[in-house]
Amino acid sequence: MDRILKLRLVVARHGEMDSARWWNTGGLLGPKGALLMSRGFPRTHCFAQAGVVFAVARSRCEEVFNHPGATTIWNLPANVEDQFDSRWGHWLAKLDSWREFFNALALPQTDLLNTLRQFDLLSPSSDDMLARLRRSAEGRAVLLPTKGALDDDLISLLAAGFSLGESGKPAVPYVLLGGGDA
Repeated sequence: MDRILKLRLVVARHGEMDSARWWNTGGLLGPKGALLMSRGFPRTHCFAQAGVVFAVARSRCEEVFNHPGATTIWNLPANVEDQFDSRWGHWLAKLDSWREFFNALALPQTDLLNTLRQFDLLSPSSDDMLARLRRSAEGRAVLLPTKGALDDDLISLLAAGFSLGESGKPAVPYVLLGGGDA
């Protein structure tokens, strides 16, 4: 679950208006957002910031691409989402161990793949798979090859696939688990 949180944070930060301009949060995961949110959430503002940007990113991605059987970084299988949601209390209890990550993430991210590598969230073996990915004809989505099950590599590709988006035009990476059709 920590890996999913980090992946979502990196994609969320990269998609903000002061970077890729994919969703309408103006650097909320950056220093200005920390200043704003720390007034109401003095200790836990970084997770409050994350929650807001996650909701906005999820909503924006659903506007751009909404396939009923798609699994995305923002729409994982229900059992995984339940585990993720139940982990918030643990993360808040271990807040000090997350400060360094949030601080490093605060600066605008210009290259999503390099940022994922910087945080050790993308394996070198992913490069070959990423090189084969293509945007859909309308440019709104990136279909990942179906694997048998959701694993760390596939979740990382769901984040890294956003690198095929353009400034102001996200391309939502997705996979159809269980053999659905695109």
